[in-house]
Amino acid sequence: MTEQRSELTHGGQQEAGRPEDQEQSQHLLYERENAIRQAEQAIDTLCRQYAAGGIELGSLLLYSGKAGMGKTTMLQQVRAIAGRQGLTVLNGRAGELRGKEPFHLLRQLLLGELLSLSPDQQQEVLGPWRDIAGPALGLVVPGAEELDPASVRLGLDYVMTQLARVKAPLVMLVDDLQWADQESLGWVESLAVRCPELPVLLAIAWRTNELPEQAQSFRSLVAGNSHRHLEFQGLTPTATEKLVRAVFPESAQDSFNRQVWAVTDGNPFLVNALLGKVRDSGIEPIHENVPLLHDLAAEAQGMDRAYWHNKLTVSTLNFAQAAAMLDTEILPRVATRIAGMSPAAAVEAIAELRQKKVLTGPADGPLEFEHPLLATSLYQSIRTGIRTAMHGKAAVELENAGRPLVESSRHLLETHPEGDPEVVVKLRRAAREHLAVGAPDAAVRCLDRALAEPPEDEDRAEVIYELACATLLTDPIATVNQLRRALELPGLSSELRVDATFRLSEVLGHSGQLVEAAQVTLAEAERTQPGPGRTRLEVAHFIWAAFQAEEEDGPGRSARLARFSAELTGDDLSARAARALRAWDLTLQGGSSAEALALVDSALDDGRLPEGLCWTSTTWGLELPAIIGLTYVYTDRLERAEKLFDEVIVAFDLAGWHGGHLGFAYFLMGLVRFRRGELAAAEEFLREALRIARRLGPSLPLQWDAVGVLADTLLARGRIDEAWKLADDYGFAPPYHPGAMVLPDAATLYGKLLLAQHDREAAAEVLQGVGHKLADRGWHNTIWAPWAGHLAQALLPEDPARARELAAESLSRARALGVGSAIGTALRMSAAVVEGQPAVELLTEAVRYLGRSPAGYEHAYALVELGAALRKAGRLLEATEQLHQGMELAVECNADGLVARARGELKASGLRPNRLRSTSRDTLSRAEWQVAELAVAGLSPVDIAEHLDVPLSLVNRRLAAVHRKTGSDREGLAAALGLQGKRPDNT
Repeated sequence: MTEQRSELTHGGQQEAGRPEDQEQSQHLLYERENAIRQAEQAIDTLCRQYAAGGIELGSLLLYSGKAGMGKTTMLQQVRAIAGRQGLTVLNGRAGELRGKEPFHLLRQLLLGELLSLSPDQQQEVLGPWRDIAGPALGLVVPGAEELDPASVRLGLDYVMTQLARVKAPLVMLVDDLQWADQESLGWVESLAVRCPELPVLLAIAWRTNELPEQAQSFRSLVAGNSHRHLEFQGLTPTATEKLVRAVFPESAQDSFNRQVWAVTDGNPFLVNALLGKVRDSGIEPIHENVPLLHDLAAEAQGMDRAYWHNKLTVSTLNFAQAAAMLDTEILPRVATRIAGMSPAAAVEAIAELRQKKVLTGPADGPLEFEHPLLATSLYQSIRTGIRTAMHGKAAVELENAGRPLVESSRHLLETHPEGDPEVVVKLRRAAREHLAVGAPDAAVRCLDRALAEPPEDEDRAEVIYELACATLLTDPIATVNQLRRALELPGLSSELRVDATFRLSEVLGHSGQLVEAAQVTLAEAERTQPGPGRTRLEVAHFIWAAFQAEEEDGPGRSARLARFSAELTGDDLSARAARALRAWDLTLQGGSSAEALALVDSALDDGRLPEGLCWTSTTWGLELPAIIGLTYVYTDRLERAEKLFDEVIVAFDLAGWHGGHLGFAYFLMGLVRFRRGELAAAEEFLREALRIARRLGPSLPLQWDAVGVLADTLLARGRIDEAWKLADDYGFAPPYHPGAMVLPDAATLYGKLLLAQHDREAAAEVLQGVGHKLADRGWHNTIWAPWAGHLAQALLPEDPARARELAAESLSRARALGVGSAIGTALRMSAAVVEGQPAVELLTEAVRYLGRSPAGYEHAYALVELGAALRKAGRLLEATEQLHQGMELAVECNADGLVARARGELKASGLRPNRLRSTSRDTLSRAEWQVAELAVAGLSPVDIAEHLDVPLSLVNRRLAAVHRKTGSDREGLAAALGLQGKRPDNT
């Protein structure tokens, strides 16, 4: 397609490109003065405001009305006005027969202008979205990978924004929106909503009451809210008379003029069609011939087969009907072959059709119908059987002409099934192309039609499998049903059976049906011969079992996983995946964090995800890299987790996965920021994850995860009522998610929320139930589910002995885990159930552990608690130091509630808080680097204090800042700072 494409008008009575045509177009727009005035004002405002430096100044012109009311001619008038101002004008007209051709209208609008850009401008406009938006635009050859429709939409929005900036000010004309393909319709709707943010005037026309069901949001968001929406009505008798006298200036009588209006209801298109028949029939426009107008009007309005046979020669009618098959952007050579004509005969036919105002455009094409009603009537004038055969012919000729399958496939959809294997092959290829441009609905239509052909028996299961893959991102229920059908039929290769089963388990797992996902993979694994496929299914079984909310035999599954992992030696992907699963299982059990870290490190390749285990791998899915990252989250290697989660956001952006995948990535990043104590950043990521989850549908595991950690974040920020309201709004309460575990444990968090509301009795009941369930399952990780510490606080007023027993149990579990933040938090919770010197000692140890961990908020919490305990013990000088440290760190964490608590403690001591200061979150100061290097060299805090001749408390503060900023505990500090094997001087 060339730039010439954007120079064509689309429908209407006249071309508006030349001054004389503009003038004639003006004359035809009777009783549209208000519309013309609004258009002139809108374009004048656009030009003036842009010249004054404005950017966000776009507006809408909306025209609706019945067919033939002059909407197309009005758009031509807008084009003429914009042309006089020297503006760039983009045109697009949807075709009645091209609604199944994805992105057809979009390409009409943008492709010609994009092709006219210089290479540098094109690169600027497409930017990082070239490989995602380019295929939909027709600029980039589609790749082998499927594209997420949501990502394609985002890419197209970006391209439009950049194009508007490069070509500003810009006028865009969209005609016959009611016939727009689904993909373009959604994009136009998005553009209409964003229009005020761009230097663009967008004019849209559509037929009243003919917008499709999927345009409901366009009706409400765009047409319903625009003050420039004009619905064109029929002309008055006066305007109709002007049209009649324009054709018969001397002889038209008044009674004849009034009857023309009466039989056409003032419809401009019908008035002109009727006058054409009157003129062609040689009828005088006088009173005696008024009775003839009724029949002539019916004939002109119907434009049936007889009408066209009378109007056109046989060969010209054949060409016109072939052109109607193509609908818009008619290539003469293709229409010629569909009609079975010689090139010379086609030239004559085109000339006749242009002369009779049926077709417009250059003789060598592309051609357009003067009005869409003409295309519709010519298409309907083809006999049904012949029409079907012509669709088949059109598909062949378009393919022979080198046109993409997205064009020819719409014709194949209209042919009768005949059991032709070649048609099945073409439809499957077309489906792959549709998926590669982000149009899964179009792919589904092709594959449904391929199944109706039908395919050979041995191919049927594969086609059903492909159909399931096409609905994977848009219709999980259909995907599950199709995959089950494919697996029930013979014909799938062993490799495809494994892949189909894995995809089935993914859809089930992502929709929360984890028990069924685990059962499906296990059952297929038992039927599969030993080898990589079977191992993949076994790994998948353990993945879905690990994330189940409840489990009959948790310890038994853990034991089986341990044996399975031990049997897979070596460094192939299956072995690495099994080791990652074993590491996560150990972490949930509360086993040795050192062992879990050794396992998860061995699953990586030199500290990075192996290529086959990457975030976008279709072989293993996103669960395995997520498990690796989560293991790091719950073992205080937050810098490694954050690096992985940074990678996933970039990976999903590049892959164009902006739905649930990106939502999960935001959740993971929010979780790690929460663990680091970066509460404001955590809230931002979690709210974005929740927004995506809400868009996808209620009760998905992603929504539960996002709500849970967001509520915990709000509690940490001191916004208790907001946290409770959030949980209440989303039903974050028993019985929780029926199938999937929640990160962190949902029941523990709900008990924490009840405790924050001072409902100790209800909190105790919930948390006791948590303890029994997790004990039966063998899960004792005190970071993921710190139920015992919260239960101790709930029971303290009524049963202090049991409270201290629970706190001691939690501390013992934390020490077994061996994670600094877990031990420090358990010590803080233990101090909450004792008083006096024992509390001070526990909190002093908690501060020491947390100061060596990356858990900034927990460290601040322990410092404030220690300051409060010291104040109660009368040790005001020490209390002041701890409270000031805790308050400053709480400010850095955006923990407003904790800041207020520290201020209250200082005020209660009769002390005045120092002016708050916040340190950098990311950059180590020179002094902090100094203590970090000495710590990596193996010196203890006491040794560092002696070496530097500074107080021990100052060393501990600097070390705490180092761990918090690097996101690592002491064991991982060397790697986090890149100091492996290095030793500082003079140690």
